[in-house]
Amino acid sequence: MDYWGEASAALDGLPGGEGFNIAYEAVDRHVAKGDGDRVAFRFIDRLNTVTTLTYGEVARQSNRFANVLTDLGIRPGDRVFILAGRIPELYVAALGTLKARAILCCLFANFGPEPIRLRLSKAEASVLITTDLLYRRRIEALRPTLTALRDVVVIGATTPATWSYQTLMHAASDAYRIQPTDPDEHALLHFTSGTTGSPKGALHAHGAVVAHRATARYALGLQAGDVYWCNADPGWVTGISYGLVAPLVCGATTVVDSGDFDASRWYQVLQDHQVARWYTSPTALRMLMKGGSALARSFDCSALQHVASVGEPLNPELVRWGRSAFRRDIHDTWWQTETGAIMIATPPDETVTPGAIGRAMPGIEADIVARNGAGGVPAPVAPGAEGELAIRVGWPSMFRGYWGESARYSAVFGGGYYLSGDLMRRDAEGRFWFVSRADEMIKSAGHLIGPFEVESALLEHPAVAEVGVIGKPDPMIGESVKAFVSLRPGHLANEALLKEILGFARSRLGPTLAPREIVFADDLPKTRSGKIMRRVLKARELGITEPDPASSDVDETESEA
Repeated sequence: MDYWGEASAALDGLPGGEGFNIAYEAVDRHVAKGDGDRVAFRFIDRLNTVTTLTYGEVARQSNRFANVLTDLGIRPGDRVFILAGRIPELYVAALGTLKARAILCCLFANFGPEPIRLRLSKAEASVLITTDLLYRRRIEALRPTLTALRDVVVIGATTPATWSYQTLMHAASDAYRIQPTDPDEHALLHFTSGTTGSPKGALHAHGAVVAHRATARYALGLQAGDVYWCNADPGWVTGISYGLVAPLVCGATTVVDSGDFDASRWYQVLQDHQVARWYTSPTALRMLMKGGSALARSFDCSALQHVASVGEPLNPELVRWGRSAFRRDIHDTWWQTETGAIMIATPPDETVTPGAIGRAMPGIEADIVARNGAGGVPAPVAPGAEGELAIRVGWPSMFRGYWGESARYSAVFGGGYYLSGDLMRRDAEGRFWFVSRADEMIKSAGHLIGPFEVESALLEHPAVAEVGVIGKPDPMIGESVKAFVSLRPGHLANEALLKEILGFARSRLGPTLAPREIVFADDLPKTRSGKIMRRVLKARELGITEPDPASSDVDETESEA
């Protein structure tokens, strides 16, 4: 049996051999095995009140919501959207949607009306679940334009045009039998922005749960009973794959914090809830790093066994800081919305090489290729050379299409590979090193320069908190490297510091890679997930229309590295 066959056999499947359903594997099978009293979720609200839900409670409540959808006339394949903060109702509704075999799509609660309208319209959403506040602020005025949207279910106060979540749930039965579910049946819809065009809706199937479990165990070390915290919002693919599905499938207890970022609050969560495994982002880690290692060590985070990062490449400086702050490595992971699960990582029992992502996961065949191979078929490049990361097709969580855009889907495949659009290199030990998105490369005097390498060097300067690097048009050399830098508290933006950072960069990178220009910026443009948007910086530099941050959400090309 191959790796994915063994991974499939580790799950139960629906009773009677009726296929795989994500929600059954995540919740109901644990209850069937007598683990219904185990805590599935600890929800922390903004006032630090904690609400727990056991696996048994989640099973019954998600059954109720599956019955609610059935009573509303939802059929398998209909699109059900959720627009809400990280509240218990979102997670219950998401699992109930999967039980009903509808296609689930979660949106960021801080989306503006236009990105909401675009996504609901594009996917022809049948039902939207939201809160009363978000309905009044975002949806009510849009409702006449959403011709496919039949019903809106509101958590809280309702209007005559909406249903009450509480009333519907109270009336519904907590018994529900999941119907036979083919592993290839569509389950999840994640919108992801490309470099051009409107957001793409990447479709994933119920069989993706096989990869969710296998990768969470291998790359994150998740085991039954672990206390686990994933900072990602469910509007981001990470918030579903590793904030909802994977921890439940592994039988862990998931911490969900609805509060805003605050360094002391986050350390308090790690301490008070004895978090063992933490999946976060480089942006969040950089924000914590601003407070210094002493703040981290003032809290008892001794329960923490593993820290992993997702969303953009993990700078070597963050790895070194993590060793000081947590006395352990921070592990990078690479994947995309399209891959559906982690593809490259350094597992918990291996020492991190700062700057390297890690090796390909078991069951994943990853190569570095050039697209201009013979006959246009991608061809492997020489060992150590830079090229495009390509994944051999066939893993369970590979996306099954872009909603309504078959040509766009076909364009990212070639020669039996999924072509990621990320430039990387692989060293002699098989470790992958991120270079850049292919469309963010800077070409200067014949040299290809990756912004990430320049940013990593600048972040090593003690005054630098965050940095974004772009290519600035130059009539002599094509593009010169320009950096936008925000400073850590206690450092003044003046000419002396500017010259110091320029000199520091040149000493680290040499004259070819070092930025020719650095400007201080108090507030760098970021996606909803916190990644610095180089495209916006580039647009500002060129004086052209800036990309809409809402439609460029997260790492949504989507590199989860």
